[in-house]
Amino acid sequence: MRRERFVGRKSYKALLLTIAILVCNIPTVSYATGSTLQQIQQQEQLKNELEQENKENKEDLKDLKGEQKSLKQKLEELNTELEAVSQRLEELEDQIEAKEAEIADTQAKLTEARETESWQYDCMEKQIQFNYIRGEKKIFEAIFSAGSFANMLNQAVYFESIAAYNAEMLDNIIATREYIESEEARLQEENEALSVLQLLAENEKNKVMELITQTSSTIADYADQISDVEADIKAKEDELKQVEEDLDALKKKYEEELAMSQLAANSAWRDISEVQFAEGDRYLLANLIYCEAGGEPYAGQLAVGAVVINRVLSSRYPDTVVGVIYQRKQFSPVGSGRLAYALANNKATANCYKAADEAMAGVTNVGNCVYFRTPIEGLTGISIGGHIFY
Repeated sequence: MRRERFVGRKSYKALLLTIAILVCNIPTVSYATGSTLQQIQQQEQLKNELEQENKENKEDLKDLKGEQKSLKQKLEELNTELEAVSQRLEELEDQIEAKEAEIADTQAKLTEARETESWQYDCMEKQIQFNYIRGEKKIFEAIFSAGSFANMLNQAVYFESIAAYNAEMLDNIIATREYIESEEARLQEENEALSVLQLLAENEKNKVMELITQTSSTIADYADQISDVEADIKAKEDELKQVEEDLDALKKKYEEELAMSQLAANSAWRDISEVQFAEGDRYLLANLIYCEAGGEPYAGQLAVGAVVINRVLSSRYPDTVVGVIYQRKQFSPVGSGRLAYALANNKATANCYKAADEAMAGVTNVGNCVYFRTPIEGLTGISIGGHIFY
């Protein structure tokens, strides 16, 4: 299909380059033409990935908190056990201290008993020596000088009772000393048993303290992991919120695109003969075609040029090539800087210039389409090369 063409002549190549540089310096977020649905699909995929990652993170967080809770319960049990062991150890230390004091007292009594036994033995030895060696005559004199038989018997009984008393005393002292020795041996055995229990209690206490240290360290590690996962969840939620906001904006933008495309089709259109092209329009359009469809077949290059001219003809868009191409957020090469680079280096090929010439002459192979993009599921339109035109 051809349309009549009227081309005005004036040089504005330098002006185009200036406009391109200025537009490229304007901060933008996204570009609708040829990419809105793709961006929606990418944002949907990113949203699903973030939601899955957050789900996994929350499951990990739940597991970590469960493990941490179990460890805290174990730590409480260990602290209770440590308290019991420490108390038992303290009781053993008190018992050992009391036993050592009892042993010391028994040893003092034993020393005293041994001294008493030795003294009593010495006394008896001296008495025996006196009575039966040196004093034998005096004993007999005392007995036979009693005056009467009864007195004599009394004297004999007296000396015998003294000897019996001394023997009994010695026997008692020996028995006491032997009892004290047996008590000392018993106390020593009990003290040794207490020492063994003390050693076992100390070992148990050390083990419990080591377990407490390990458990506390593990709890601290879990706390760090929980903090990291919570931070990751927060970051993912923030990112997810931004993605959802971007997705809503893209969906709204796409709806606007479809509405605009329909509105443009139903609105007033100028005839190609009513358009006055400037001298630099051909150069600008050819380089945009190069940026958008330089690797496409010629039909695809012509289709891109036709979309630009369709907008020029539609009452819903700017009425100049410059106005259409540099309309904010419409053609991604403008925002990315590729168009400025192409213009500065005249990257357009012969076919790109040919497509620009035909489009500016009124030729279109996409009807009244005012948008194009790479193919995406669910989008219908005219398929040419690697683009869908709608």
